[in-house]
Amino acid sequence: MQAPDFWDDPKTSAPLLRKRRGVERQRDTLLQLRRDADDLVGWRELLAEGEGDEEAVSFVEGLEEKLGKLEFELMLSEPEDALNALVSIHPGAGGTESQDWAEMLLRMYLRYCESHGFQIDLIERQDGEEAGLKSATFAVRGEYAYGYLQSERGVHRLVRISPYDAASRRHTSFASVDVYPEIDDTVEIEILDKDLRIDTFRSSGAGGQHVNRTDSAVRMTHLPTGIVVSCQNERSQIKNRATAMKVMRSRLYDLEMKKRAEEQAKREDAKMENAWGSQIRSYVLHPYRMVKDHRTKVEVGDADSVLDGALDVFIEAWLREGMKNRE
Repeated sequence: MQAPDFWDDPKTSAPLLRKRRGVERQRDTLLQLRRDADDLVGWRELLAEGEGDEEAVSFVEGLEEKLGKLEFELMLSEPEDALNALVSIHPGAGGTESQDWAEMLLRMYLRYCESHGFQIDLIERQDGEEAGLKSATFAVRGEYAYGYLQSERGVHRLVRISPYDAASRRHTSFASVDVYPEIDDTVEIEILDKDLRIDTFRSSGAGGQHVNRTDSAVRMTHLPTGIVVSCQNERSQIKNRATAMKVMRSRLYDLEMKKRAEEQAKREDAKMENAWGSQIRSYVLHPYRMVKDHRTKVEVGDADSVLDGALDVFIEAWLREGMKNRE
């Protein structure tokens, strides 16, 4: 980094800077833990004399929090983990039932992101005819956003008494969640003009008269892969096109990552299928209430808290499982 020409090539310097920031955070945490270890000796002496009980408890709780933070950062060791995330939600077959479930998932993830201080930008949302949504895409920006949310990629299953069934029968609904790292211009992804088809249309939903009267929304299709990206959150077609291109680059990058991961899994004879129907988590609201992650076997009885964004127990278990598999 001390080289005079280091800053001349952002494609080389940016990843190194991200890596350096991550290492510096871990270093600072370790240095603080060393100082805390020295303080721990003093607290032990005070406790032996029958003093400082409440302060010691507070100190130990703070120490546990720092250790937990460091442990998480060590689990998030891949280069992409520190990046922002793009999250897309799509309902499965089932019309209004699945579309309503997709909206419940959107609310759950927005609550999770808000509680963790992540910035959220809604990129695209298409409402269902009666209720729920046909699709939604949003960006999550903050430290290790992709590292945490990548665990949510897969099919999510809901079992409940349908609020849309006059006979109050039990229904099972599915929705898929895709999570991609949001890459910047320093990552080289070649997209040829001839490989893109760009359509414009009028935005739907909230946004004012201008949004709904002009063809400001953009739908971008990458012909070789069939990847489709829509963006309608901006009033300007130019801004929507730029955002759609950014999402397209991230999805193509993610596709390349998946290809490499599949090739490696084949070599190791340990490929895990993530096809439609192989749900990663079930949310049961009837006849009992429980959320179960089928990958880690973690179960939570308070389904309402999970749907309100309490996902840490599932994410942490998934990260720990991944860490064990890498050992």
